[in-house]
Amino acid sequence: MAPTYLQFHLLFLAPPLFVLAVAARRPRSTRVDPARIRGYDARIVGTALMAAIAFVYTTPWDRYLVSVGVWSYGDGTVLLRAGGVPLGEYLFFLVQPVLTALWLYRLPMDAGPLRIGPVQRALGIGLGGVVSLSGWWIASTETGLYLGALLAWAGPVLALQWGFGWTYLVERWRTVLLGVGVPTLYLWVVDRIAIGSGIWSLSGRYTTGLAIPGLGLPVEETLFFLLTNLFVVQGLILWEWVVRRWA
Repeated sequence: MAPTYLQFHLLFLAPPLFVLAVAARRPRSTRVDPARIRGYDARIVGTALMAAIAFVYTTPWDRYLVSVGVWSYGDGTVLLRAGGVPLGEYLFFLVQPVLTALWLYRLPMDAGPLRIGPVQRALGIGLGGVVSLSGWWIASTETGLYLGALLAWAGPVLALQWGFGWTYLVERWRTVLLGVGVPTLYLWVVDRIAIGSGIWSLSGRYTTGLAIPGLGLPVEETLFFLLTNLFVVQGLILWEWVVRRWA
């Protein structure tokens, strides 16, 4: 019998979340003076905002894909549902941003000026638009529904973040790369375990059938974790600039 969705959280998400939360109580350097908002640590505020935004933005998209059968859940793996979606899914929308944020804040987060002109802003917004339009086109095919829906959903977020300050993010590419890469690799592995153990599965009808060599993870799932972690990391780096700018 496959583990339940709740057991998945307890086995694979709770332990790293606990370790990173404990580590977060001990600053990496006493020289760091985190920006604060009226006495509150801006990083806590930022993490809470990212989790809330992720929950609100992802829920309708996820509910749609579940309703059409893009993915399904094994027998006995879901104890409770709301709106047709397992409660464990909603919990994941909140846990992933917190997990990624706690990891990101163990990395260097230097402040600096954000320099971006009108043409560069337009380029960032345009690239996000291209991602979204590509998604709509891909989603017009049956096997491209999940991949296309993912790109169409991701495009507006990328357009917003890149339009605001992609030049600032590029200057901090090492932090972005490590901030995104480590939690993404971890979630790729645990997602593959979850699929292999039957907690959830993807529909062959609505997916491309392409997978990452050696890992066997569907390309759609690969992009999902990559993009969602990118949203969180980019969002928090830009949030840090905003707080330091107006603090």
